[in-house]
Amino acid sequence: MTLDTLITGARVRTFDPAAPWAEAVGVVDDRIAYVGSAVDAPNARRRIEGDGRLVTPGIIDSHNHLLLGFDEDAVSLEGAHDLAEVRRRISGFAARRPDLDWICAENAVYSIVEGRRPNAADLDGLDAAGRPIFVTTYDQHSVWLDRAALRALGVAGGGDLAWGRPERDPATGEPTGWVTDFYTSAMTVAGLAALQRDIPMYSPERRYRKLRSSMRMATALGITTVVEPQVPLAELPLFERALAEGVLTSRVITALFHPVGADAAFRRRLRDAVDRANEAPDAAGLLRLGPLKLYADDVIEPHTALMLEDYANRPGVRGRPSYPDRELVAVIGELDRMGFQTHTHATGDGGIRLALDAIEHAARVNGTRDRRHGIVHVECLHPDDLPRFRALGVTVAMQPRHCSPDLVAGTWMDNVGEERWSRAWRFDSLLRSGATVAFSSDWQVGEMDPLVGLYSAATRAGLDGGDAWTPDERVGLDRALEAYTVHGARAWHLEASRGRLAPGMDADLVVWSDDLYRHEHEPAGLLGEHAEVTVVGGRVVHSAGAVGEVVGAPAAEDPVAVGGGAADAHVHVH
Repeated sequence: MTLDTLITGARVRTFDPAAPWAEAVGVVDDRIAYVGSAVDAPNARRRIEGDGRLVTPGIIDSHNHLLLGFDEDAVSLEGAHDLAEVRRRISGFAARRPDLDWICAENAVYSIVEGRRPNAADLDGLDAAGRPIFVTTYDQHSVWLDRAALRALGVAGGGDLAWGRPERDPATGEPTGWVTDFYTSAMTVAGLAALQRDIPMYSPERRYRKLRSSMRMATALGITTVVEPQVPLAELPLFERALAEGVLTSRVITALFHPVGADAAFRRRLRDAVDRANEAPDAAGLLRLGPLKLYADDVIEPHTALMLEDYANRPGVRGRPSYPDRELVAVIGELDRMGFQTHTHATGDGGIRLALDAIEHAARVNGTRDRRHGIVHVECLHPDDLPRFRALGVTVAMQPRHCSPDLVAGTWMDNVGEERWSRAWRFDSLLRSGATVAFSSDWQVGEMDPLVGLYSAATRAGLDGGDAWTPDERVGLDRALEAYTVHGARAWHLEASRGRLAPGMDADLVVWSDDLYRHEHEPAGLLGEHAEVTVVGGRVVHSAGAVGEVVGAPAAEDPVAVGGGAADAHVHVH
């Protein structure tokens, strides 16, 4: 056998129980053909010298909003933690961009104004031309509008929005400028149509531009499979276009969105779309349809997630389910009967319990097995519900970065209350229970870089290295990598082809810039590393440039090559 590519001289973490570690991995066509020692490796047409770097299976990011990447025609509020900084950035952007009809901003945190939610008046005077201002929160679940936007959208006159729920002052009935339930409403047929009509940032061309840039970023970060967790049927053509134009350099699984209120005819359209795609899959396996995205509740920060008990700082308030009463139980039961795998957003302990109840009911009434329905986020988990994930075969799709104190202090922590902090992002407990825990980024709610996720899982601290929060739920490097690979593959029924490095598996792998295990005891060092080479289906789709390759390099059994005496036989770090 002659290999197409051999990566040798590396530390290969295979996650194959039969041979957990190796020195070399070889590829033929789009499959792994060899894993083992460097000395025993077959001949190869191309050889990459790992120089002690870590090689792992490709990262599977099980919840990554490719369509929500940063927009170059909007201002980023990432890292802006007070109103003065938000106003400075928006006013500066407005002055630089007189060509835009709307001033759009992204990634605002909820705690910009201490003790209350931001309002329209907080955005007064930022644009000399008086253009409307539209701001999304970092989690995409709320929108902040100025007075000009309220007028332009008809909200000031008492109107509603197809893509969100405008808050109104209980005393006057006037809109405050804050809009909740944004992303659950914006991706419905009516919501998306209104959003594309009103807000330039959501035009198909700008969304496609985000998809392209997000895909480039994913591949460069060592992510070889991305699950885009909320694709409306109307935006499926963006992914088909990306496939046709060669934009999909990593594999993409699209979770089609099932909105609240969808009827049997809409579900049939979803089934038809998935079946058509499966009948004629692309040869490279780069685009797959299948799971459906639903919501059990909203989010904890604006008190809209469903809690089992009152919010700590809002007596009498427990949030609400996304579907009326327990309608979600019937909906998931029907989708399970139709053969769908579901991917349900649930953050509050009440929302999580409702989703688990729905999945348990579906299996009981339909007699289905191993559907691997998933619940995403699982931010506040009641102890009684922890063992149900393994018992029901439910995947937990979690984001390590979300538990960082710099994101949750002042809103999430205060809303939930200290007595329930032990329920927060229970990575370690869920893994120890035997549940499938698929780590992910939730880009661009959190940084896409899996190294940030590995650091966050290991520390539960902010990126500045500050004090850790709920440290009992920390997860070490090896188990976190396993959650990004083995568990990610299992979540999507891909364990026979991805998530491990073994002969016959898809040749999806990453060569990291160093041996990441050097940072096990000082996880901050992970933040200084990067993906050096990304391989998808046997093709090198990203190279940072420090590791070269030799075409027609000598085989490992060549005494000159293995002796290291010929400089031209290998290419090492430049």
